[in-house]
Amino acid sequence: MLLFLLFLNIKKVDSISVLNINLFQDGKNTSDFYFSTLKSHLIVGHRHLEKPHRHDFYATILFTGGTGIHEIDFQKYDVSRGSLFFMSPGQIHSWELSSDIEGYIFFCSQDFYEMHYVSQKLRNFPFFGSVHFPRKLQLDDDHLKHYLSKIVELEEEYSAQNLMKTGLILSILSNIFILSSRLFSKDLDHRSLSAGISYYKHYQDFEDLVEEHFVHEKSVAFYAAKLHVSAKHLNRIIRTVVQKTATEVITERVVLEAKRMLIHLDESLGEISFRLGYDEYSYFVRVFRKSSGMTPTQFIRKYKS
Repeated sequence: MLLFLLFLNIKKVDSISVLNINLFQDGKNTSDFYFSTLKSHLIVGHRHLEKPHRHDFYATILFTGGTGIHEIDFQKYDVSRGSLFFMSPGQIHSWELSSDIEGYIFFCSQDFYEMHYVSQKLRNFPFFGSVHFPRKLQLDDDHLKHYLSKIVELEEEYSAQNLMKTGLILSILSNIFILSSRLFSKDLDHRSLSAGISYYKHYQDFEDLVEEHFVHEKSVAFYAAKLHVSAKHLNRIIRTVVQKTATEVITERVVLEAKRMLIHLDESLGEISFRLGYDEYSYFVRVFRKSSGMTPTQFIRKYKS
């Protein structure tokens, strides 16, 4: 019966598995928040986690022991003690982990987070909102000790039935995410930080719009108009924050989706290019090659070899 229920909680979108939080609840009341040790988590869900899949929730994973490889949207990261990962809904990931793996994992939905933080979006944290930020922090021993104190507190609250339980869980989550944002900021190029909050906020708004419109809208002018700035100023913002042009950011988002579809969908290259807004397949190939350094066919061969 449990196996049957687990499969009911895997949705199929464009033939790519999309895992729901309910999948991991193991008979518990459904919730928009989930917490587990990695060992317990892998016992319940490992049959689904070995294959590439998407989530419909935000995920955070801290490894405290063991080794492995974690692949997120075709980027491979080494796993070791102190590796901290963040994943957003829609990203495709898979991993290969050693048998002695240790750590913690927790999920939450935007709706759950917005229960208390109405004006704060999870996408506003750089590791959740931008495809141009890495999804991994490597914590040193001091930072790992500090994070573990927060996570143990989160585990205890999740397991208890305390007054205002949800409020405290949300408070601890925000603390973890803010600390992580500060650590990420230390690794960024100083030019990105010199732009200040205003430029970064504009960049986040730009990426939100790209996420919403990239299939049908690929011109810088469209996004500049939406943001009420000139195309020249928008390019200045993007270059300052991520050292890319606005066109490069738009194109890279299109190519990322193309890679997801090329690997995980049983469709022709022509069908995929059309679905991504290109009427001419040859033009799509040129765009893909310029952005990734290879043709779609070469990408498929390399990834599957």
